[in-house]
Amino acid sequence: MEYRRLGNSGLQVSALSFGSWLTFGKQISNQMAEKLMILAYDKGVNFFDNAEIYATGKSEIVMGKILKKVKWERSSYIISSKVYFGDGGKKPNQRGLSRKHIFEGCHAALRRFQHDYLDLFFCHRPDKNTPIEETVWAMNHLIQQGKILYWGTSEWSAQEIMEAHMVAQKLNLIGPVMEQPQYNMFERAKMEVEFDQIFKTTGLGTTIWSPLASGVLTDKYLKKFPKDTRLGMEGLEWLKERSLTPERLAIVHKLNDLAGELGTSMAKLAIAWCAKNQNVSTVILGASKLKHLKETLTSLDVVPLLTPEVMEKIEEILANKPPRPMW
Repeated sequence: MEYRRLGNSGLQVSALSFGSWLTFGKQISNQMAEKLMILAYDKGVNFFDNAEIYATGKSEIVMGKILKKVKWERSSYIISSKVYFGDGGKKPNQRGLSRKHIFEGCHAALRRFQHDYLDLFFCHRPDKNTPIEETVWAMNHLIQQGKILYWGTSEWSAQEIMEAHMVAQKLNLIGPVMEQPQYNMFERAKMEVEFDQIFKTTGLGTTIWSPLASGVLTDKYLKKFPKDTRLGMEGLEWLKERSLTPERLAIVHKLNDLAGELGTSMAKLAIAWCAKNQNVSTVILGASKLKHLKETLTSLDVVPLLTPEVMEKIEEILANKPPRPMW
């Protein structure tokens, strides 16, 4: 396993990490969740991603019980939570980035995890109803109390991240260390263009999600629609409609042929492509089956195969390179 610094921080994160969205506490059994976490840890993964909204808190409960059972040294792994959407409550102050919800969300996550502190704590979305100063102060208070070590954002714009940094600089506080954006062969603009300057000015770390575009960047949808996949889950019809288009499947067919020429799989090619980006700190993997995780955990072996010539072939197939500003 390769380890990379999380932005300008001193924290070392495995280049491949493991997340629980849509699986823990919902799609898979707790026993399977334990097997997947142990497999990932044994292969060098040290970062496990979670959020208060995942299975309305059940995901963190499952992960916390597993961590308590396996008794890994606390210094050997990193856990995260995210605050914004809440864990199911619908009343005012049960979501958002107010000081109240940030504090209560952190405490609730700690109870579910059965841990004393979180390594990473993300603002899961920007909150237009809360002054950014309040959010930055709240995160700093949690750091001072030893309840979180680093704070960051998820699906924020470059402008919103810079506003947080400007407030932090003005008030001599700690700014966001990392961002968790979606990044894959179909979703490129934010990582490759919008964040270009912020990588240079703040040293932003990234924990990118959906490297396989919800499974579309694999060979599983190239024939008939399979059973037991996340795009077939009840309530995710919107994700299927957005992700599984004829245009994307035509591209995946060509990419799959290229993967075959390289002697690898479509999934490993897609993950390696993400990991090759020098601004990616870690690629979050998801899995509901051991065989799939065993495969994707070897994706870094494909990175050396991505020569300039191969990358050019990929660009020709994708035909979606984000345009850069003229200035």
